[in-house]
Amino acid sequence: MITLQLLDYAIIITFFAITLGIGLYVSKSSGKSSSEFFLSGRSMPWWLLGISMVATTFSTDTPNLVTDIVRTNGVAGNWVWWAFLLTGLLTVFIYARLWRRSNVNTDLEFYELRYGGAPARFLRGFRAVYLGVIFNVITMSAVTLAAIKIGGIMLGMEPWQTVFIAGIVTVTFSAIGGFKGVVYTDFVLFFVAMTGTVGAAYYLVNIPEVGGLDAMLSNPQVKQKLAIVPDLDNTEALVTLIIIPLAVQWWSSWYPGSEPGGGGYIAQRMLSAKNEKHAIAATFFFNIMHYAVRPWPWILVALASLVVFPDLESLQQAFPIVSEDKLGHDLAYSAMLTKLPTGLLGLVLASLIAAYMSTISTQLNWGSSYIVYDFYKDRVHPEASEKRLVAVGRISTVVLMILSAALALLLQNALQLFEILLVFGAGTGLIFILRWFWWRINAWSEITAMFASGILSLTLKLTPLGDFLFAADGGLLPSWSEYPFVVLLTTAVWLVATFITSPEHKDVLYAFCEKIRPGGPGWNKIVVQGKKEGIDLETGEKWSVPSGILAMLLGTVLIYSTLFAMGYWIYGKWLWASILSIIVVVSATSLSLLWKKIKTIIR
Repeated sequence: MITLQLLDYAIIITFFAITLGIGLYVSKSSGKSSSEFFLSGRSMPWWLLGISMVATTFSTDTPNLVTDIVRTNGVAGNWVWWAFLLTGLLTVFIYARLWRRSNVNTDLEFYELRYGGAPARFLRGFRAVYLGVIFNVITMSAVTLAAIKIGGIMLGMEPWQTVFIAGIVTVTFSAIGGFKGVVYTDFVLFFVAMTGTVGAAYYLVNIPEVGGLDAMLSNPQVKQKLAIVPDLDNTEALVTLIIIPLAVQWWSSWYPGSEPGGGGYIAQRMLSAKNEKHAIAATFFFNIMHYAVRPWPWILVALASLVVFPDLESLQQAFPIVSEDKLGHDLAYSAMLTKLPTGLLGLVLASLIAAYMSTISTQLNWGSSYIVYDFYKDRVHPEASEKRLVAVGRISTVVLMILSAALALLLQNALQLFEILLVFGAGTGLIFILRWFWWRINAWSEITAMFASGILSLTLKLTPLGDFLFAADGGLLPSWSEYPFVVLLTTAVWLVATFITSPEHKDVLYAFCEKIRPGGPGWNKIVVQGKKEGIDLETGEKWSVPSGILAMLLGTVLIYSTLFAMGYWIYGKWLWASILSIIVVVSATSLSLLWKKIKTIIR
């Protein structure tokens, strides 16, 4: 436990005051209508939305998760989430413009744009509760659990104290400020969080116990964790950490913030952008910052923690106040932060509070938008006034906060939830990609995939069947022996359901094709059919997907090269760092030229 000084308190109190001030400042405009409360009137510029996306994913559980991964599986273990870059760039260069064209209020409203009838209505209502409440509460509880651990180790606070103090300010400005309050405060939170994270990494690597960068990198505990790519001779590590994430995981799983085809709070920000170009620029900026820039400060602290706290026993000895049910490698991040000096400590605590508030406020606003638009207005009170909708949004914001806080008090570590969420959505991702470009996908495809994935995942996790079918996988995350099985079987089930059920009504398909202008061979049959009926669905636009895929590949090379180059510069491997830096320049130049071409296609 640490003792805060006056300077630390001053920094934290100032931060709280600024955050609440922003919420109060925008509360009047945010309360004008539900569109203002949840989408800020669709007037946001790309740079503000991009920073907001980065701040939102800058949650308190993320550095804990990265620390757990590095200490358990080394730096290369981060491929379990680095692989989602492919999903992110697919959204940037292909789906961002389509989402903005849809002009829906939430990504769930899309269901009744793309599909029709009772199945579409059921799908929208069910997922409003399933995602907006259940999954959302689970995600927020993981973030709150990280705050509990930080509060316990750094300040000696009881879990309920952390939950109450951290939650009360966040839920206040989220409820009164709406989406505009979230985005505006995200701008402040981003810079506070980045400054605190980088400052902490620099200081902690140079404390006497670690001895500086060179001493840390030569430490036996650290050397075995440094590889960015798994050992090619280690088949198990190569398959679980590289091949499956890059070949299967990125397109097959639904995971909050990394949904194939876009979705969730990323879609919410794209829908609030001024236009298609701003939506694309915002998501691209986010992916650069999220994957290429931000991970290394966390990784450095995780590596330094291996020197100071090489195992769980050393953590337990240093922090006996932590109960056994909360003891895990993810504690090492907050344990290292206890060594920060006055001033920097206050800044880092403010940055952690910022990370928590940004993520939770976004989840609250996004989740309550589902409850308001896709459940309350759609099912309960279709004629509700704008004032009533805003009131329901504020009430649901408070309720979601209470539920997530209660669940957080029962959890042990963030890895439990990461595995559950990842495997639970296995096999559904391909639908979210194809539904825009293949007319034959229908509501039953999604309903079947959703239930098949959930039932299979729960069966393998909670019954002896999983143990019977699969050998132990050494504790790697997630349970990769089960994952391809769930993906394969779920995909087979929803494909069968697609072809044995009737396609969507032609009027629904015509309306979607006319509004979204998806293009491509997957819609040729509908375009030809419409032409026979005197409906012209050809827009004269050049299909932008081939250029988008090329941009996605160039962007992938650019961001991965930047990520690796930064790592090798830190490691002192000058040759590889130089080669990768050249690749960064070449891929950035190529992407810039292609981007000009894409902008001429987008109207």
